[in-house]
Amino acid sequence: MTCYEELKARGLIAQVTNEEEISKMVNEGKATFYIGFDPTADSLHVGHFMALCLMKRLQMAGNRPIALIGGGTGYIGDPSGRTDMRSMMTPEIIQHNCDCFKKQMERFIEFGEGKAQMVNNAEWLLDLNYIELLREVGACFSVNNMLRAECYKQRMEKGLSFLEFNYMIMQSYDFYHLFQHYGCNMQFGGDDQWSNMLGGTELIRRKLGKDAHAMTITLLLNSEGKKMGKTANGAVWLDPNKTSPYDFYQYWRNVGDDDVLKCLRMLTFLPLEQIDEMDKWEGSQLNTAKEILAYELTALVHGKEEAEKAQAAAKALFVGGGDMSNVPTTQLSAEDLTDGSVGLLDLMVKCKLSPSKKEARRLVEQGGVTVNEEKVDSANTFYTAEQLGGDGLMIRKGKKVFHRVHL
Repeated sequence: MTCYEELKARGLIAQVTNEEEISKMVNEGKATFYIGFDPTADSLHVGHFMALCLMKRLQMAGNRPIALIGGGTGYIGDPSGRTDMRSMMTPEIIQHNCDCFKKQMERFIEFGEGKAQMVNNAEWLLDLNYIELLREVGACFSVNNMLRAECYKQRMEKGLSFLEFNYMIMQSYDFYHLFQHYGCNMQFGGDDQWSNMLGGTELIRRKLGKDAHAMTITLLLNSEGKKMGKTANGAVWLDPNKTSPYDFYQYWRNVGDDDVLKCLRMLTFLPLEQIDEMDKWEGSQLNTAKEILAYELTALVHGKEEAEKAQAAAKALFVGGGDMSNVPTTQLSAEDLTDGSVGLLDLMVKCKLSPSKKEARRLVEQGGVTVNEEKVDSANTFYTAEQLGGDGLMIRKGKKVFHRVHL
C-alpha cells in the first residue's frame, strides 16, 4: 500500500485539488508541505493531534514538513468556526506560545537540515507595507467569493470585523511566500480551512502563472478533531503540566464506542491490518480497543514510561490490584487548611477537578462527587488534617475521574 493509499484508508483525506499529482508527489517523497498552527495558547491540544500525526507519517515517507507558526496571523485571529472575535495577544505572549509549540512538536517530527522546518509568519507578515499588499495581493481576491466562504458565515451573523476579514488574505499570502522562498508545493489543513487554502493556491496561480504547481488538501474531520480537544472542564492539552499523562490516558480510554476504531486508524501508527481485525470486536472487547488507543497515544505524546504508569493507575482504580502510586495526587500544605480543616469545594478546585467553587458546588448537589467511595450530600463538607493524613482522601468525580489528596 502506498503512502497516499494508506492516508485514504485511515480516513485522513477529505478533499484535494489534483489527486493524481498529489498522490504521486506524496508517494515519491517529493512533497514539501506546510500545516499552520496559530499560537493561541502555550500548549498544543488534542485537536492538533491529527495534524501532528499526519506530519509524522508524511515525513516517514520521505516528504518534508513545514510547521508554520502563526506569529503574524496570531495578531488577527482565525474567524473559522467561531461566533465571536478572538482576544488580542501581546507580542511577548505570542512568542512564548510559539516556543512552547516547537518543544512539543519535536516529539512528533524531526527538525534539522533537509528535514522538517519551523517557520513563523511574523517574519514576513509584520513587515508588509499595507499599500503594497493591497496592490499586489488584494487585487487577486473577489469580495463576493470571500463572503460566500464557509469560514465567514457564522461570523457574519454577529458581525465580522474588517480585521478578521483579512485573515484569508494573510493565510493565502503565507502559501504564496512559502512557495517562493521555501519550495513549499503543498498545503494541508482542516476542512474548515478549505476556502483559505484555495485562496492560497489561486494567489500563486494568478501571480506566478497557471503552470505554478501548488496543491491543496484537507484532513477529514479535522474540525471534529478540534472538538475532541475540549471537555466539560476545558481543553485536553499535550503539556503534562496542564493535562497529566494519566488524565490524557483516561481521555482516550473514555472515547465513545463508535469513535474508537476511527481514532485508532487516524491517530495511531498500528498496522491497518491489526486495526481491521478489531472491527470484529464487540462488547467488552471494545474496552480492550480503548485501552490500546489510550496507551498508544499516551506513549506517543508522553513516552512509554508515562503510558505504562497511566495504565497501571487506571488498573488500580478500576480493576484493583494495580499500583496506586501512579494515581493523580495533590499534596496539601498546612497553609491550605483553615482552623485545621479544609472544605470539599476548595479541595476540588485545588485538585483541578473543577474550575471554580461554583461549579464544584453544582457537581456535589447533583450527586456527582464521592469521597472514599461515599457519596457527598453537602457542599459544605469539611475534612480535618487527621482525615487528610496517611493515604488521604480519594475524590471521585462522576464515574471515571479519580484524584487522591493528602497532607
